[in-house]
Order: sequence, then structure tokens, then C-alpha cells
Amino acid sequence: MNQPQPNTVLTCLSNTPSVHHAFLQLERIFVKLFASLESFFQAFLQCHCVEKMLWMSLRPASASAPAEAAVVEEPPKAPTPPPPAGNLVPAVAWNPLILTAEIMLPTSAPLEVSVEDVNDSSLTIKWKTPETIGDSGLDGYTVEYCKDGTSDWVTANEELTPTNRFCIKNLTAGDLLRVRVVAVNPGGRSDPGVLAAPVPVREVGDRPKIRLPRSLRSRFVKQVGEQVNLVIPFLGKPKPAVSWLKDGQPLDTKRVNIRNSDKDSILFIRTAQREDSGVYEMSVKVDSLEDKATITLQIVELPGPPTSMKLVDSWGFNAALEWTPPKDNGNSDITGYTVQKADRKTGEWFTVLEHYHRLTATISDLIMGNSYSFRVFAENQVGRGELSAVTKEVANVQKTGIVYKPPEYPEHDFSEAPKFTTPLSDRAATVGYTTKLLCSVRGCPKPKIEWLKNQMVIGDDPKFRQISNQGICSLEIRKPCSFDGGVYTCRAKNEQGEAAVSCKLEVKRTSQPLAEEFKYISIYFKDWYVFPNRGHSSRC
Repeated sequence: MNQPQPNTVLTCLSNTPSVHHAFLQLERIFVKLFASLESFFQAFLQCHCVEKMLWMSLRPASASAPAEAAVVEEPPKAPTPPPPAGNLVPAVAWNPLILTAEIMLPTSAPLEVSVEDVNDSSLTIKWKTPETIGDSGLDGYTVEYCKDGTSDWVTANEELTPTNRFCIKNLTAGDLLRVRVVAVNPGGRSDPGVLAAPVPVREVGDRPKIRLPRSLRSRFVKQVGEQVNLVIPFLGKPKPAVSWLKDGQPLDTKRVNIRNSDKDSILFIRTAQREDSGVYEMSVKVDSLEDKATITLQIVELPGPPTSMKLVDSWGFNAALEWTPPKDNGNSDITGYTVQKADRKTGEWFTVLEHYHRLTATISDLIMGNSYSFRVFAENQVGRGELSAVTKEVANVQKTGIVYKPPEYPEHDFSEAPKFTTPLSDRAATVGYTTKLLCSVRGCPKPKIEWLKNQMVIGDDPKFRQISNQGICSLEIRKPCSFDGGVYTCRAKNEQGEAAVSCKLEVKRTSQPLAEEFKYISIYFKDWYVFPNRGHSSRC
């Protein structure tokens, strides 16, 4: 028999059901592995090798190695038309078991099977993907369970589950179950991944814990007539048993309603009254574990009137009052008092003291000739009470004769010794340029001002101009020469004493000739004789 051509054999194989299924598996491998370019080439090479191995496994049994070599060395020929399908199967000796062994293999066992959650009717398990999947892929998982001590495995899922988590439902509480997970693919079932130990079907207990809201950790205050609705969440598994006590005694269900759920407990009072005040204790219990919390509830209202209100004394335009705290404080501390007065003529009440904390008060600024009554209200955190305590006595402000006596005002002595508020400052002047010396002085009576040069009174020298106005003293030196330098003193005197300040004046020469300086001297000091060779004058 002649060697069949490759295309003829492949065509024949494609019409065979087992081989057709193998090619479908190859296509499936291509879809999964062609995620990236690198994996594409790797898959292509693997597919090429599988195809070659398939061809070698389907060769005729009578073919020998020399004949195969001869076929390879033959020159290429035109492809032979495929013969009828009925004649091809007997002519080819192929083994489909070789193909199945190479491609269709089951996965390894699922890893790390563990319990995620369990209660009295269901069991949730989880696992990890098998370490080895193979080219056939993974279709899903089958979860099976049986009672401990038996081998009657029950399939929990009718269809394969693709996830790594499954919840087995409708279990009987108290059973001890063994669980296993099997991975399934075209190669068959994998080895089972078994749960390490049998699991009892019962609810896992959590320690009970009351999560008391922050607003209820301190005293909770409500007014009379308001609703009380307290929601207290808690934790615990299985559902804890909740109980309530008030001041250590069971609750009065006619006044207080309790509603419990799996996660919280609600204490409800439709219309709060004073007798609902007290310490409420809530407890949650699971088996032998218990947690407790206390809530202090205070129901308050307006206070009653003060007691023993009386007028202690009245004098002039004043009245002294005294009272005691109210017997009923409204189930809250008294925070103050409000005192009012009323003229007996008009009967109108006016507030004179508000938020007053003492139990005695003195009311002033009463009008002469009028009669007054007084009343006091108590206050607490709810507000001012509606009832008041009124004085039985009346405060009468008598008319008295008034003699006007003008006040005496002692005369103030404003006399003061002279004092310089601004002293003289050392100065430098230029020959021929007028300069001023300034200072300020105060004193009462007005002091007399004198100017001195080198401890000698200047007097009415025309070269100097003395001015004193509003305590400002000035000495103007007109076109000074070098001989006008020295120590100048301003002296102030009055009946209270005297004061003096001094400064040093330096007159500097300019670059002009000495004759120009003599010119200024001759203009203002015609009655003086100047000796230029000595460098000074007999008087300047």
C-alpha cells in the first residue's frame, strides 16, 4: 500500500469524531494561551510539535524506515485527491489513545481547603486553585460532603462552580461533616482536596458586647411629657439573650416597652414621667458569657415656688428680702432666682434681679412715697417656675424732709517750681549765619527767664534776641562771630524755686578772608574795639 499524503490523512482525521474533538481541544488551548505575543509564539511551537506527533502516531504499521526515507527524498508531487471516507479508515492504523494521553489530563488537587463560616444550617468553605492545570484547562469544581464515619458522599452543587468559594446549605444542626473539593476538566476529575478536620454544623459563638452610644454614657435628661427612645446596639453570636432592670428590679411593662432584634435593643417610653427616672441596666448573654451596661435616665420639669418669702427690713429707698429654696426642685438642681417688685398703685411687676443665686437680696432705688410688694421665682435647667412666693408685708418708702447742703470742694494748689521739659542742646554755628538756642520750661506761677553767657547775664545786648512764649524759651544770636562761642545758660525763677539748663555753642570759621569777619563785627559792634592781631576781642 502506498504511503498516504499528510493532507489526505489530516482530512480523514478531521472527519473522525475522536480526532475532531482533539482539534477542538487544540483550538481551546490557543484561545487561552494567546494572551500576549510571547505566549502566542510559545503556543504555536507547542501546537506544531503536537501536530507532528499526531502524524507520527497515525502512520501505517507496515511502513519501514527506508521506505520513509525514500518518501522524504522523492521529488514533490501533485497532491492526491482524497479517497472516499469509507476506504480511508481501514488503510490507516492510528491509535487515538496516544492523543488522549498527551493532551487530555486532569488537574492536580485543589489546595488549602478551609472553613470560612458556619452556622446551624449552612457551611461556607474556600480553597485555592490547583497548582497544575494543564493544557485542557479547568471547567470548575465539585463540592462533596458526608457525615463523619460514613462514605456516602453527597454532591453539594448540581453544576460546576467556577469560583473558589461555596456555601453548602440546608444542613442539619449538630452533624459532623467531612468536606472535599474536586477540580473537573476534559481530562476528568482531579484528586480531591479534603478539609483537614470534620466540621460540626453549629453557629460559631462571638462574645457578647454592648456598644453603648456616646450620648448615653452620661446622664440622659428628658422633660416630663416627652418621648424616650433609646437604641442600644450590641454584638454576639448566636443571638444573645437581652434583659433589662431598673434600679435592680424588673421593668414595669405598663410604662416601658422593650423591643429586641438581632443587633440592638430599644427602650421606649411614650410619655415620660418623673417616676421613670432611675438607673436602667441592660445585659446581653450568650451561654456563660455576659456583658452589661447602665443608663441613667433623668426626667425633669419646672421647679415649684420658693418658701418662707418675707420682708426683713426697709429703710430709706431700700428693702431687704429673704426666702428659702423650693420644696420641689423639678428633679433638677436650682440654678438661680428671679426677683420682681410691684408698686401698689399700679400693680405692675418689674424684674429687678435675674439669675440671682443667693437667698437674700437688697432692693434699692425705690421711689419715695410708694408702697411695694415683692415676689421670687425659682429656676432650674428647664426654665423659670410658673409659681412664685410673694411677701405678705409691704415696704413703705416714707417721705422725709431734705435739706440741701452743697458739697465742699477744697482748692487745689497748682503752684510748682520751674522745671525744664526740653533742655538746651550743644550746637555748632557758622560765622555770619544767625542761629537759635531753644528750650521749654513749666512752672506756676510763670517763671522769669534769664539768659547767661559764660555765667554772665546777657541783658539787653542788641546782638541777642530773647523770646519766651507759652513756656518756649529761645535765644537768637544774630550773625555770630568766632568770639560768640561759649557756654550759654537759661535760668528760670519763680516763688517755688529755680532751674537752669546749659549748652555749648561753637562758632566755626568759613573759608572767607578774615577781613569779611571784621566787616560783620564792625556792623553790629561799633562801640567795641577789636584787636585782630590778638585773635580775640576785649568783649564779645
